[in-house]
Amino acid sequence: MTDLLAETTVDRTAELARRVDALERRLTSKENTLSLVVFSNEFDKLMAAFTIATGAAACGMKVSMFFTFWATAALKKQGRQAGGKSIVERMFGWILPGGFKKQKLSKLDMAGMGRWMMGREMDRKNIASLEELVASADELGVQIGVCEMAMSLMGIRPEELINYSDLDYCGVATMLDRSSESNTTLFI
Repeated sequence: MTDLLAETTVDRTAELARRVDALERRLTSKENTLSLVVFSNEFDKLMAAFTIATGAAACGMKVSMFFTFWATAALKKQGRQAGGKSIVERMFGWILPGGFKKQKLSKLDMAGMGRWMMGREMDRKNIASLEELVASADELGVQIGVCEMAMSLMGIRPEELINYSDLDYCGVATMLDRSSESNTTLFI
């Protein structure tokens, strides 16, 4: 009986050691990656998302951003909407204007006064603008995935989105796949 118990304990210990070894190999073999889920189109939250993304990419991390719901509209170019939209899709276009400068602050926007003050302080303190951060993200190879469902829901057409080297249209399954491969996933 004692021999059987000792043998079972050794087997369990060996199995646990194999499992720990496999987990350690899996963790150390992972590429240093960051996934950001961007849900908000508010200026300050977009600034935070792109600051984190460019900082991580500059440190050598592979970064992917997934824009969904309101954040999808933040990627629209400023200007006229694409044609052939339903009345509801056109309303979304009017309510959710394109262009990074048109995005409101999450707090203290004060009908644009807060945005103006924030922009002035950023200029005075030599802080990169949102447009500059997006351009840096593009140069650093940050990948942007745009939620196809959100685009469809809001009537946003691909030709209305910003010019960006590594921008693709995908769904939640792709975002989850990218996120599962990441060391870190953040929701903004």
